[in-house]
Amino acid sequence: MLATASKPFVKLVERYLPDPFVFVLILTLLVMGSAVVIQQQSVGTVLQQWGGGFWNLLTFSMQMLLVLVSGHMLASTAIVKSALNNIAKLAATPGRAIILVTLVSMLASWLNWGFGLVVGALFAKAIARRVQVDYRLLVASAYSSFVVWHGGLAGSIPLTIATPGHFTEDLIGVVGTSETLFSALNLTLLAIMIVVIPLVNRAMMPAAHDRVYVDPKRLAESVPEPKYHDLPPAEKLERNPILTVVTGLAGIAYLVMYFGDGGSLNLNIINFLFLFMAIALHGTPERLLHSLQQAIQGASGIVLQFPFYAGIMAVMVQSGLARDLSQWLISFATADTLALYSFLSAGLVNMLVPSGGGQWAVQAPVVLPAAIELGADVSKVSMAVAWGDAWTNLIQPFWALPVLAIAGLKAKDMMGFCLVQLIITGVIISAVFLLF
Repeated sequence: MLATASKPFVKLVERYLPDPFVFVLILTLLVMGSAVVIQQQSVGTVLQQWGGGFWNLLTFSMQMLLVLVSGHMLASTAIVKSALNNIAKLAATPGRAIILVTLVSMLASWLNWGFGLVVGALFAKAIARRVQVDYRLLVASAYSSFVVWHGGLAGSIPLTIATPGHFTEDLIGVVGTSETLFSALNLTLLAIMIVVIPLVNRAMMPAAHDRVYVDPKRLAESVPEPKYHDLPPAEKLERNPILTVVTGLAGIAYLVMYFGDGGSLNLNIINFLFLFMAIALHGTPERLLHSLQQAIQGASGIVLQFPFYAGIMAVMVQSGLARDLSQWLISFATADTLALYSFLSAGLVNMLVPSGGGQWAVQAPVVLPAAIELGADVSKVSMAVAWGDAWTNLIQPFWALPVLAIAGLKAKDMMGFCLVQLIITGVIISAVFLLF
């Protein structure tokens, strides 16, 4: 039944879903055209607004890039891979394997979304080497756990507004993580997801005759033996662990001092933590740089797309388009329902802007003025946008690409399972934002 229900959706995605960069180009032209037609701005004025704001988010872009890269590098360390292989031994049955991969991936995504994407795929492969379980559902279970990332320690929206100097500070000030990530609302949503997502994944396990298995030999990882004899001095230095271990420990020592002095979580601190843990745990500059080369392949979209998001934000704000959109939102929303509408709209926008940071650049100028005018809770509305972005990642293939590449699958292989999770989690999250 699930396969039949998902086929039309899979075919639609395969046929009509272009690369996310195409979406950002379409959105750029749509916003610029709206500024000319609706806001009565001249073409020259709009071009000046767009070009003038194109590089306004360079700091923010680098922060988002480091979230993905540092998480990926940490996940690829030998100690993390070894830990995943040991935990995989607990998966004695197919049902237990599904539950376990969901929980481990969820914890990793809560810590850091780049870390979670890589850990989930690596752990699914580690389990599939030991247990005969439907490989499509196993990988889908790992990816479905990604839905909690924006309520976790590396959530780009809550950490952005907690970082001094963020681009909406003049509007809402600095909003601490105690009001967002560690609020009763967010912790409640996380607690519900921890229970619901693993159970739903387990319930979707196909009957024995419908399961799709993978040959464990295809998932084996070959590790070449390092050769240390007759190396030139430069290569010996690259394979020497002293520099990376001492530097990594120095970074960790700074963090101990930082939190000891009462420091709080923000985007820069989270990136600092994951980067220096990766440096320390990789052991040598050579292994660290090898993991960086792998990580950077999945980060190209951020480098290319974020300047366009900055240009879009500049046009929306300077042309008055953001102001008019917020006024329209206010016309039918109330202080109690604004969070729900923000969540649903964020889920829709995420299909066009598949990045929490980029999405916040587009939506913040709309939802924040609306929240202030209605007297709604700014932190709640911000988290609604965050959860909306994470929610439709279940069917937005942009962030699934690293998982699929590691697992050796295509989006259509797991899309049906993720679609079921989209419906169930969407109903639950909507109810919490409406009733909490």
